[in-house]
Amino acid sequence: MSEIERTAILGAGVIGSSWAALFLASGRSVTVFDPDPNTEASVRAYIEKAWPTLDELNLTDRATPDAISFVSTAEVAVQGAQFIQENVPERLPVKHSIYAQIEPALNADAIVSSSTSGLTLEALQAGWRDPSNLILGHPFNPPHLIPLVELTANGATGSDVLNRTERFYKDIGKVTIRINKGMPGHVANRLQAAVWREAVHMAVEGVASVEDIDKAMWAGPGLRWAAMGPTTLFHLGAGDGGLQAFCDHFKDTFNGWWDDLGDPRLDEEVIRKLVDGVAEHAQGQSVEELSMQRDKMLTAMQKAIQHLRT
Repeated sequence: MSEIERTAILGAGVIGSSWAALFLASGRSVTVFDPDPNTEASVRAYIEKAWPTLDELNLTDRATPDAISFVSTAEVAVQGAQFIQENVPERLPVKHSIYAQIEPALNADAIVSSSTSGLTLEALQAGWRDPSNLILGHPFNPPHLIPLVELTANGATGSDVLNRTERFYKDIGKVTIRINKGMPGHVANRLQAAVWREAVHMAVEGVASVEDIDKAMWAGPGLRWAAMGPTTLFHLGAGDGGLQAFCDHFKDTFNGWWDDLGDPRLDEEVIRKLVDGVAEHAQGQSVEELSMQRDKMLTAMQKAIQHLRT
């Protein structure tokens, strides 16, 4: 285990609850703050549901499932904590407010990692007197199942904060990347946005149904992307010639496709088309039922990957 043993969760919605489960599974204590009066019941229910999956993925060897407490203020939550995962709503005034509350109560060497999916580190730092404790640690939902965490630090970040954060996340089974230049949406969400933009465009243009466009992804490139990234896969696509040969052969093709990509907007008409398409595909299954299917498949894929890496 790394030097971090006491953690705190600020904001205990789906993301915060998932982090809490993973932190407990790794043998850490967790203190939770969320203003919702139903927080304790909902977090405990989430952990109970997530625990068999964490166990199946061999992430509970050091587990301390009862080492969780719930407090009524953010200041109390962070007292004595060595690592704080902040998951409050994606609104700068809300985040700045919580930072102002906790900053005086932090241990000098505590790390505050924000799960923000779209805000930049620079925007978050504006809510601090001294932002050296803050780092951006964006997970993918649900964090206890998807390994990725995107890390962003800059010149105002403490000198050892990035390395310590990276060690902590790797110790709990995460895969980290370092973002060298902050952009709204970071890396992975921008990739998602680019793919979804073209999926929406093709649905609006009637190229294929919403269901078939989704199917084209999960039954096609999505499988390959679960193994390697797009640039590496194209490097493999031209045999011994590698990426240079691939680009020499397909550069005009890709330039033509890029010129032809759509630029849709999520207005009411487009949203309705997408919602109706998903409803038709779901065939009456609830969000919870579809989420359970997703999590079972993600678990199976993670187990397969773990097996190949050991």
